[in-house]
Amino acid sequence: MTLSEVLPSVRQLSIVEKLKLIRILAEDLEAAEDISPLEPFKNYDLPTPYNSFGAGAILMQSLD
Repeated sequence: MTLSEVLPSVRQLSIVEKLKLIRILAEDLEAAEDISPLEPFKNYDLPTPYNSFGAGAILMQSLD
């Protein structure tokens, strides 16, 4: 069964039933171990614009 076959039926569900479906699907995804490359309880460094003074200087130069 494809998503395009299921969607019309899902759209007819009540809000409560849609929420139950979301929970069921989320639990199914949580049980699958190969869906996330992230490991639980591990810290990941994410690049942010904070303390990126070189980037700020380049932006100031482009504004001039």
